Amino acid sequence: MAKIIYALCTLTSLACAWLALRSYFQNKFSLLFWTGLSFAGLTISNFLLLLDKTVLLTTVDLLTLRLAVSLVALLALLYGLIQGEK
Repeated sequence: MAKIIYALCTLTSLACAWLALRSYFQNKFSLLFWTGLSFAGLTISNFLLLLDKTVLLTTVDLLTLRLAVSLVALLALLYGLIQGEK
């Protein structure tokens, strides 16, 4: 059951990234770009979670890498929110 939930979270993040970036290329609103970039990073983080908890199990711990990717993704969103539309 956990595998399904991790996979659905990854697919949801991917869909959000795709929709935000597609909308950015149509409207050129900069916050959409940073939001899409953030969701792309969160997609990578969720995929690493899926790998860590289902495939690799005890072989390798990807916690530090997952947290670093999530931090970069959220910093991109924060930058987009602070930068705003100029």
